[in-house]
Amino acid sequence: MSRKGITIIEVVLGVALFIVVAGIGLITLNPGRQLASARNKERQLHLNALMLAVRQNVSESITGRFTCSSGALPTSTKKMASTAGDYNIAPCLVPQYIPMLPVDPGASGAHYSGLADYDTGYFIVQSSSTTSTLITITAPSAELGQNISLSR
Repeated sequence: MSRKGITIIEVVLGVALFIVVAGIGLITLNPGRQLASARNKERQLHLNALMLAVRQNVSESITGRFTCSSGALPTSTKKMASTAGDYNIAPCLVPQYIPMLPVDPGASGAHYSGLADYDTGYFIVQSSSTTSTLITITAPSAELGQNISLSR
């Protein structure tokens, strides 16, 4: 007597094979690592955008130095945020040089609600040397053990 259809053993083997293949695919693709890598690439793009805006401000300044109502760029590393103790860079860049400040995609508390309420999650410092105008912007929340910074 012949039967048509599949047996329970065939179903179990099919499901088990699917689980094994899916598990191998997840291990190979490692979505957590891929997402962290994508966030790091986004951070690099943000640092480039911020540096271009800062450099454009410098190039349009008569003195050749960064001009801002918040004062000169800090010579000790400061977070770019609107809170006390941080460097309030938004009024110097938005909207003249950049439409809005980018924020770190993974930093705790990073947000941009406007010129008066923001925390980029990024840090900025300018060399204290009188002969150097080296500006460094860093992303301390970088993932996968990377150090992401940009100096010009």
